Amino acid sequence: MFTGLVEATGTITKITNLGDQARYQIAIPFASELALGDSVATNGCCLTVAELSQESASFDLLHQTLKVTSLGSLKVGSKVNLERALLPTQRLGGHFVQGHVDATGTLSDLSKHGQDHRLEVTLPPEIFKYCINKGSIAIDGISLTIAELRQATDTQPNQQPHGSAVFWITPHTFQETHLHALPPQASINLEADLLAKYTEKLLKA
Repeated sequence: MFTGLVEATGTITKITNLGDQARYQIAIPFASELALGDSVATNGCCLTVAELSQESASFDLLHQTLKVTSLGSLKVGSKVNLERALLPTQRLGGHFVQGHVDATGTLSDLSKHGQDHRLEVTLPPEIFKYCINKGSIAIDGISLTIAELRQATDTQPNQQPHGSAVFWITPHTFQETHLHALPPQASINLEADLLAKYTEKLLKA
């Protein structure tokens, strides 16, 4: 379990293709504090430490992980958001994040407005339905509050609504996460609010 408060950023230093799978080596500031088997949220995706050195950790990515997350589109040199698993003694500053990516969206805007940045990310129907104004969502592992939820105008009557979410990013968050290094139209990992998903399941029952 994670909080969505990014602890540090790392850099992918090596990618080893293993057929349908891959091993990613990431330079991590806190690598010396990790142990084999530890969980580290990497751009919001929970990965398990498979190999360690003093300056980096390696993670094995299964075919499913590469298929349903944005990690498969990363390259050597890409920056990633990192967060270690939550300790029961820590304050929950963000919201409950499992590190299980539900879908991916696309970065449609990241523009500076005064000291802050406006971030807009497209949301597919399976994510949009769980979102509300001022609600929480994990964007590449960052716990963010939705400032504006925008429904697409091309939604057909027999289709689930889709659209985008707008966030306002403070200077601290912009600098201390990978946001400042994102290219235009980047693929973004999305994890909807856990409480919303449980509520839907209970109401259907």
